[in-house]
Amino acid sequence: MNQTLTSEDLRLLVQRVFQPTKADRGLAIIVDLPDERLADNEDWAGRRAMAAEWFKALQSEMENLGLERLTLAWYRNAGGNNADLPATWVSGDGNTVFNHADEPSGAEQTFSDLFATHSLVMAPTELSATAPLKVATREAESSGGGFRAATMPGFLPSMIPALRLDYELINRRVWYLKKLLDAANRADFHFEVDGQNHELMLDLRHNGGHASGGLFPNNGIAGNLPSGEAYIVPYEGNIAGDASLSRGTMPVQIGDEVVLYRIEKNKAVEVLTDGAASAEEARHIVAEPAYANLAELGLGVLGDFNLKPTGSILLDEKLGLHIAFGRSDHFGGSVGPDDFSSPDAVIHLDRVYIPETQPKVLVREVKLSGPDLEKVIIRDGLFLEMD
Repeated sequence: MNQTLTSEDLRLLVQRVFQPTKADRGLAIIVDLPDERLADNEDWAGRRAMAAEWFKALQSEMENLGLERLTLAWYRNAGGNNADLPATWVSGDGNTVFNHADEPSGAEQTFSDLFATHSLVMAPTELSATAPLKVATREAESSGGGFRAATMPGFLPSMIPALRLDYELINRRVWYLKKLLDAANRADFHFEVDGQNHELMLDLRHNGGHASGGLFPNNGIAGNLPSGEAYIVPYEGNIAGDASLSRGTMPVQIGDEVVLYRIEKNKAVEVLTDGAASAEEARHIVAEPAYANLAELGLGVLGDFNLKPTGSILLDEKLGLHIAFGRSDHFGGSVGPDDFSSPDAVIHLDRVYIPETQPKVLVREVKLSGPDLEKVIIRDGLFLEMD
């Protein structure tokens, strides 16, 4: 399948994803740059070149989109996935693709001004900007402004087929799962590793589900593209006198090693296995307690559309079940950047339970339960009923 997008493809993508109206006047493409903290790599360089080509191609489609402004914004990378964006950016013309954050020489402009004049934002970045853009869209909406954003961290040309999927169908399936998460107050997981069973319960009280179906027609929202997941923040115990009930054992395959975490009150409190990866994870949960937080239960549906993992979490997490460690405030949780030791330590790390990424960990069953709900949604790694 063709792994480039023409100007018409891009116009159709913007129209399908954002559904622009007469109230929309500007589209911004924001792209992060390497610096002394984070070195360049081949995929990142290719993504920057791709973003510049998209900017140039869309220039001929602005009238068809009904938009007046198109901006390519280069900015210094945030230092870590889902860390706060820097205050400023520099405009580009699409002809020069910068290789370092010190190269752009134009006037610095603020992101607050960009978001005030561009209600549509695409972010094909190296480091995920999903968390700060979620926060920014909510803040803009509450202050009387408004924009929406499609975040594309780690986007690769191999993901272009995922941009051509039927997102109306995907959106329906995602909303079905979102409603189940809304009705649930717990999720029970049965994992199997080398014939041994491991059980985990995530406390879903007090929090609602979210739907990220790849459509962003309204201001005040930001989410991934490609997309296709319903997700929820497990209750983190942030209500005084009401501790989280999340508990159990959680296996995660890292490389060839399966690391087994003991979970109490929604945090990884101990690593029960031996090995290099286990030792590193044990050190990390002690040195960076916010990392030990279970930040998300995600249910990705794109695996049913014959897509395979690309090695980038942007797509891979949408292929099936995933559970994340770390930051959760961008999803409505209570753990944010201030809970980490430094901006560079801020992370939201998804562990994806599909055979290609964790072949040693079998997901035997996932069951959602609530006052009026008891439903097995996954058995032997496969979703059961989707509508």
